[in-house]
Amino acid sequence: MPTHMLQIPTADGQADAFAAFPDDGERHPAVLMYADGFGIRPVLREMARELAGHGYYVLVPNFFYRHGPAPVVELPEYIGEEARTAVMGRLMPLIEAHTVERTLRDADAFLGFLAGRPEAGTGPVAVTGYCIGGLLAVRTAAAHPGQVAAVAGFHAPVGAAGPDCLRRLTAQVHFGHAESDLTPEGLSELNQVLDAAGVDYTSEIYPDTVHGFTMSDTDAFNPAALRLHWDHLLPLLARTLASR
Repeated sequence: MPTHMLQIPTADGQADAFAAFPDDGERHPAVLMYADGFGIRPVLREMARELAGHGYYVLVPNFFYRHGPAPVVELPEYIGEEARTAVMGRLMPLIEAHTVERTLRDADAFLGFLAGRPEAGTGPVAVTGYCIGGLLAVRTAAAHPGQVAAVAGFHAPVGAAGPDCLRRLTAQVHFGHAESDLTPEGLSELNQVLDAAGVDYTSEIYPDTVHGFTMSDTDAFNPAALRLHWDHLLPLLARTLASR
């Protein structure tokens, strides 16, 4: 399967990115995949390749490119509790500096880049993300209602987008929350906002999970929850993109 490291022109510079897509010479529906805060690394490349194997052009941008190419901080092969604390101490200033305005400028560039790729289809796209990437996915979808047909977020602080942003979602939505991130009461409050806005969504807490459950290079990894993530994500994409 072809994979490329790319440079995407943005309003603030050049964002490095990873892309994976089927090797059949055809155009395929595009999926913009936002990484978690640890960024592009082997586990994200593998997830992108797995998704691409289902017939998608998958683009994983380094949204911290203003601070350097991925990985922007040194990462161990396995991120356990001790390493996580140290790494997050270096990443938090970058996360806090990643404003809504930066997110939306970058989203324009990333979606514009996908629209010009000869390997990507010309129809609507999907956006998915993990951790902070899920929040970026929601903000991207809300800002591009005519272009984004599906949005998914996993162990992501999607509520931080705010009710006004959530109400602007026109895409079909799936949110898979970690037990450690959201209480049942918090889930009910989030889902009430989506209900009131008429969003077509599913939103649930995945059982026996902690924040980061999809990432196999961390101590948060839950194989059953990763499978559940694919069980929700792939049908969502098939419903919204496959027939485009």
